[in-house]
Amino acid sequence: MNRLGKKANETLIEMALSADDDIAVLTKFKRSRSEGEESNGPLCETISTSGSEVPSGSEIDKRHESKDSIFFRDGVRRIDFVLSYVDDLNKEWEKKLERRKEFESNLQKAGLELETEDKKESEDGKIYFVKIHAPWEVLITYAEVLNIKVPIRENDIPSTVENPLDCMLTPFRLPEKVMHPEPDYFTAPFSKDKQELYLINDESTFFSPSMRNRIVNYILTRCPYGTEEGKKKFGIKRLLNNGTYSAAYPLHDCQYWKKASDPNCDNERYTLYMEWARFLRFYKEQPLDLIRKYYGEKIGIYFAWLGFYTEMLFLAAVVGVICFLYGLFTMDENMSSKEICDAAIGGEIIMCPLCDRECEYWRLNTTCESSEYSHLFDNVATLFFAIFMGIWVTLFLEFWKRRQARLKYEWDLVDFEEEQQQLQLRPEYEAKCTQKKKNPVTQEMEPYLPLTSQAVRFCISGTTVLFWVSLIIASMIAVIVYRLAVYAAFASLMENTQSLQPISGLLTPQLATSVTASCLNFVIIMILNFIYERIAIWITDMEIPRTHMEYENRLTMKMFLFQFVNYYSSCFYVAFFKGKFVGYPGAYTYMFNRWRNEECDPAGCLIELTTQLTIVMAGKQIWGNIQEAIVPWICNWWGRRKARSNPENLYSRWEQDHDLQTFGALGLFYEYLEMVIQFGFITLFVASFPLAPLLALMNNILEIRVDSWKLTTQYRRPVAAKAHSIGVWQEILNGMAILSVVTNAFIVAFTSDMIPRLVYYYAYSENEESPMSGYINNSLSVFDISDFPERNKPKQNPEGFEQCRYRDYRYPPDHERKYLHTMQFWHILAAKLAFIIIMEHVVFIVKFFVAWMIPDVPADVKAKIKREKYLTQKILHEYELEKLKERLCQGDKRATEKEFIATEGRMELSRAM
Repeated sequence: MNRLGKKANETLIEMALSADDDIAVLTKFKRSRSEGEESNGPLCETISTSGSEVPSGSEIDKRHESKDSIFFRDGVRRIDFVLSYVDDLNKEWEKKLERRKEFESNLQKAGLELETEDKKESEDGKIYFVKIHAPWEVLITYAEVLNIKVPIRENDIPSTVENPLDCMLTPFRLPEKVMHPEPDYFTAPFSKDKQELYLINDESTFFSPSMRNRIVNYILTRCPYGTEEGKKKFGIKRLLNNGTYSAAYPLHDCQYWKKASDPNCDNERYTLYMEWARFLRFYKEQPLDLIRKYYGEKIGIYFAWLGFYTEMLFLAAVVGVICFLYGLFTMDENMSSKEICDAAIGGEIIMCPLCDRECEYWRLNTTCESSEYSHLFDNVATLFFAIFMGIWVTLFLEFWKRRQARLKYEWDLVDFEEEQQQLQLRPEYEAKCTQKKKNPVTQEMEPYLPLTSQAVRFCISGTTVLFWVSLIIASMIAVIVYRLAVYAAFASLMENTQSLQPISGLLTPQLATSVTASCLNFVIIMILNFIYERIAIWITDMEIPRTHMEYENRLTMKMFLFQFVNYYSSCFYVAFFKGKFVGYPGAYTYMFNRWRNEECDPAGCLIELTTQLTIVMAGKQIWGNIQEAIVPWICNWWGRRKARSNPENLYSRWEQDHDLQTFGALGLFYEYLEMVIQFGFITLFVASFPLAPLLALMNNILEIRVDSWKLTTQYRRPVAAKAHSIGVWQEILNGMAILSVVTNAFIVAFTSDMIPRLVYYYAYSENEESPMSGYINNSLSVFDISDFPERNKPKQNPEGFEQCRYRDYRYPPDHERKYLHTMQFWHILAAKLAFIIIMEHVVFIVKFFVAWMIPDVPADVKAKIKREKYLTQKILHEYELEKLKERLCQGDKRATEKEFIATEGRMELSRAM
């Protein structure tokens, strides 16, 4: 079959460079069709645009159309994209009409075929729908422009030998048809001149719907629609922003809850819903190949990463639960809490007041319950888990690289060039940059942004980011002031309220202050997040990034920097600052010379860090799921309320999708951001809360199904996009993995009580039978109440105490070095610093060794890539040789014998290599 010869006389598509803006736009679509020649499908003889009439209701009875129709009225041409608009009769009406006419006219010149649904045919009688079809000639032209890979031969490389343990995983497997919806092929970039080479069985299905909508979207984003204010305007994004069109989207192939009546429909949306998007399938693997086929590689790689991250969390969660159970089972053996709870020890220790004037002296055993619960997280398993997580995060990142390399091979992304997709000039950059200069490589004129303009924009952007980061720090200080200001109120309330006496042991003033402050901090975080998201997009747009990749990377860094400070600042405060700079009785440290700094509980600050982490992490996950699932569902339910009262066949496929929510260009960005922030919680502060990976695991099991459900049922179909990795997020994860080793080392050293206990155990204990007995008394210093200045002295001392204790290592009042640090303090400090250095070096050495041991690309994938490249080159060379033989047989004088020998020699060289 000589497919190329058949098509040579049908269509000629020319790429023209506009002299004004140097933007490659397909501007001419010439038909050189002889009379009576068979065409490629019915021509759009009556092409309706916004300014033309549509066939009357007598010609087309919409009531006889299938609700699931994804074709033009002729039932043959597939709808690849839909534009919608409302014809408002306002002062902008004529201008919008002219824009639409010009835009749709240029789309037709580019070879696209249009068909308009009049507003009378729409469900609400207000919306026009412009359906777009890309004919074969347009598809093959842009497949070559976009370097799309297509099948040339079925893959004959034998699959990997099955694992004998696979039978145990059968309950978690999906049917083979769902997991691998199409055969594996050797592929090559499409070329119009080599159409016989490709496996083109059916032109209407050769390019998948995701490829087709990607091609149409490429044209839509670059199609001009006129000149305004002396500047050439183009692109569907600008038309959407100025209200010329209300929406632009590709269609889902069917309803998600039932199959389409059309036998030609693949019903991939229905399959995805049944096998992937329902929560009852949470234990099943994800159909990644089908996700990639339906939504494109960019969304596919996100779900592959999320699924892999969730699988790896299972191991971390198991180890975390074991560490938690160790703390639970050894709670009764904890000598520190025993002494605190003992009436003869903790009951006789009088502690100094925790606030000035209003607070009273208190007995140590009132913190009995909180000290017992503190042992759940502050024990020897904490150290083990911190080291384990440092190694786990390395294993996760290294094994993900291997998984990503395998996906790159399976999804034909090995030779994917970022320049073809991510490095293309953004239409907004081309439109806003009026100045041009010659590219030294291509020698073509290109738009550019002057250096002075860049500097001004970066200064404004940087100042804005610094302002908002400063605002977060200010809000955190406000929360700290709240903690300092309300502590006395809580202490007084619990002392004087009889109804709170039964729970006073559990709900201490410290815990009540910590919980309410954490909740307040979470509310502030959410409010600042909501505002800053819009600010970040605005300032990134203002910078006018040159490429799509630059835009995403700049926005990513701004949002991540902000959210890093926003979410983690309160945890950093509790972990590394609270209780560290309080001074001592008689010489307390004050914030702004007014509010006395907070002290840690006698059992340590780790339980407060656990509380803070739990509230912020769990609150964020709950709020995130509400935003992702419930809000879109409510919006869609409200939008479709009128359609439910009408006959089903009046509610067309394009109207159904129009009423869904839009999955914007930044949809995946927010999904990645949410998961990376969660990754920070389970790595940066995991030493304080071993159950954090378990919470993350449960959330991610739900997250996968929520994301898949909303994408399949609540959102319009996104435009397919290619991506061969998770992009800049990989570098952010690497950075957080390194930082997590440092933060966990500091948490174990300075926030937990492990190092002071070990120093006491090995150097200061005097009881060989019970080395930890006496630790509490040893860790509390003595203060003479008569030394209290008037500012600090409690108003009442009904029991006439003469001395009180406080948490520090200082000499007693009768010592010549009164209230100065003891030698034990310096021993403990030296031990803490030594521990940090040793732990960091040990974990980093293990991390780098593991990273060195695990290759980024599996050996079998390397072999398959080489084999596929060799076979693909061989097929292409054989094809060229056959074409050369044909030319020689036909007497082509240009096909010389030397050319034949050179081509054959190239094949031999390829085989030898």
